[in-house]
Amino acid sequence: MRRWKNSRSLPRISNDERSLPRAIFLCCDLTRCDVKLTDKQKGVVRNVIPAAVLTVVGLCGVSLVTPMGALPTDEPAARIAWALQWALLPILALMVSIMRVANYRFASPEDIDGSGLTAGTDRVLVLRAILQNTLEQAVLAVAAYLIWATVMPHSWLRAIPVAALLFVTGRILFARGYQRGAPGRALGFGLTAYPTFGMLATLALLLILRMFRWLVR
Repeated sequence: MRRWKNSRSLPRISNDERSLPRAIFLCCDLTRCDVKLTDKQKGVVRNVIPAAVLTVVGLCGVSLVTPMGALPTDEPAARIAWALQWALLPILALMVSIMRVANYRFASPEDIDGSGLTAGTDRVLVLRAILQNTLEQAVLAVAAYLIWATVMPHSWLRAIPVAALLFVTGRILFARGYQRGAPGRALGFGLTAYPTFGMLATLALLLILRMFRWLVR
C-alpha cells in the first residue's frame, strides 16, 4: 500500500477504518459531511420544493398551452410592449407594499415621523422588510422580462405572463407568512424568485452558447 509522505498533516485512521477507501474517509472527516438541518431549515426546504415544482410546471407546462394568437407580432417594439404590460404586475405589487408602509406610519404615532427619526415599531419593521424584498424582486423581474422579450424565440414569450402571475401570487403568500418566520415566507419567496431566477439563468446560458459560437468561428 502506498504511504503518504506527510502523515503529520492527515488525521489518524483507526484499524477499522483502514478497510475504507482512504480518499472517501479523509473527505468526510475534513469537510464534516454530517450536516444537520434545524427545524426552521427543514421547514424552508419543505415549502420551497412546492414553489420550485409550480415554477417548472408554470414556465414549461402552462406557458406551452397558451395560444400563439395571444402573443404579439414578432417585431422588436411589439415584444418590448408585451413585456412591459406584464411588468405592470410586479410594479403594482411594489406599489401595494409602499402603500402599506405609508398607511401604517400615518396611523401610528410612534412611526409617523419615518425611519430616519424613529426606531420603528415591530409592525412597521415587518412591513419595511416586505417592501425591501419586493423592491429587490421587482427590479430583477422587470429586467428579466425585458431581456427575455428581446432575445428569446417568439414562442417563448408565453413564459412572461406566467412568471408575472407567479410573482403576484408569491408576494401575497410572502406577506401573509412573513411573521411566521423563514418557513412561513419560503413558499411565497420561492414563487416570486424562482421564475425570475430561471429566466435569468436561461438567458445567461444562451449568452454563453452564443459567445462560444463566436469564438469557434
